[in-house]
Amino acid sequence: MALNQLDNLVRINKLKVEPPDQREFDRMVASARRGLQDARVEGISEEGRFSMLYSAAHSVSLAAMRWHGYRSDNRFLVFQCLPHTVGLDPVKWRVLDQCHKARNLAEYEGRLEVAPQLIKELLEITEELLALVEAFSPVPEKS
Repeated sequence: MALNQLDNLVRINKLKVEPPDQREFDRMVASARRGLQDARVEGISEEGRFSMLYSAAHSVSLAAMRWHGYRSDNRFLVFQCLPHTVGLDPVKWRVLDQCHKARNLAEYEGRLEVAPQLIKELLEITEELLALVEAFSPVPEKS
């Protein structure tokens, strides 16, 4: 993976270098797993399902970044780095970009307009991300 791209983001103060922590990583992955499980519960509103899936996608994406020893406070950047942290196809990260924009509209303007197809794609991408991140070995030891 092209982690030198992440180092470039560190140089311009968009990311921070921070040693990974196994417990933190495990908590983030567990949170993503729970969010996926909860989003599959019958009877949940589309808005609720979207919110749970978005949170799960962010949690597992941040876990991938943390595994590599980076941290970001910017949700968008966590998604944008996925091609470098897990090798995610850029087309799929663009779906996450759409979801991020929808989440911001809901969060800051009180309107959530999410097509069922976007929720379906978000579910599939989050499942893929979780599988990729769960395949990581234990976090690298601190040197």
